[in-house]
Amino acid sequence: MGFLWTIAELLVAVIFIIASFLLTAVVSEAHRRRHDNTHDDAPSFFEDPNSQKQVPCPHIHDPAEKYISLVIPAFNEEHRLPGALDETINYLQERAGKDKSFTYEVVIVDDGSDDATKQVAFDFVKKYTVDNVRVILLGRNHGKGEAIRKGMLHSRGELLLMLDADGATEVTDLEKLENQIHAVASKEFRVGESTSSDSGFRISDIPLAAFGSRAHLEEQALATRKWYRNFLMKGFHLVVLLTAGSGIRDTQCGFKMFTRAAARKLFTNIRLKRWCFDVELVFLCKWFGIPVIEISVKWTEIPGSKMNPLSIPSMLWELALMSMGYRTRMWKICS
Repeated sequence: MGFLWTIAELLVAVIFIIASFLLTAVVSEAHRRRHDNTHDDAPSFFEDPNSQKQVPCPHIHDPAEKYISLVIPAFNEEHRLPGALDETINYLQERAGKDKSFTYEVVIVDDGSDDATKQVAFDFVKKYTVDNVRVILLGRNHGKGEAIRKGMLHSRGELLLMLDADGATEVTDLEKLENQIHAVASKEFRVGESTSSDSGFRISDIPLAAFGSRAHLEEQALATRKWYRNFLMKGFHLVVLLTAGSGIRDTQCGFKMFTRAAARKLFTNIRLKRWCFDVELVFLCKWFGIPVIEISVKWTEIPGSKMNPLSIPSMLWELALMSMGYRTRMWKICS
């Protein structure tokens, strides 16, 4: 019996030591990242491969110059990116041809790819000009969250849409998000009505967000998706509920739209760089009181996903950092 107590005491001691080490590591890293939201080391210029000249890099604090910006993070996407870009730009051009007030840009953020992603992206710049397609090169891999943050900070749209490079969501579904943002703005903020006291008020001035959702596909997905992805999603939903609260059924869909005012508040504060930045977006939306509309979108699982079982520790680590950073007020939120 004494031997068993000794083993139990040793186990408790080991668990305590490990827990103390992890807590110290989380506190230390959260403290180190407390100013990460204020650093913007993105290039000051876009490169125009046609003229070989540099184009000034706009900032989210500047007035909007386009109606909509599409931000596409890309890491080693030389095979999937061309098809997604063709579909996206064809849609945008067709819509612009029907409506002269519809102006757009596509911002591709190369997150340190070591394949031909950069060349693929620049080929589209050459074809469609740097006014419509722009490329940001991060140099090394930072993570999807950081790539999207950089793209959002240097976009020109009144509306800003983030979407994945694999084309898993049909680009035409952006109209669902767009229409809902306009509907909520008209209903809640009386935008566009003749009774408005400020005739110069624009949709970009109202903080709103619309999240694409695959929640309606959950039952089918459980039957077809790989087991570890089901495990990841179920466990992730529980952790998200504990970390950011309820209200959003699908935080991880890579199809999200923001007004310029919302993007300005959110992406100048976001600190997480990889898988869990979506959860931080939900938390910040709640903090700022930004209305979030969740809308069902068409979605197809495309081979080549970067998520795998090794993603679990990284996801838990980021959620722990987020919880520690905000709960202890180490991570200050700038309004």
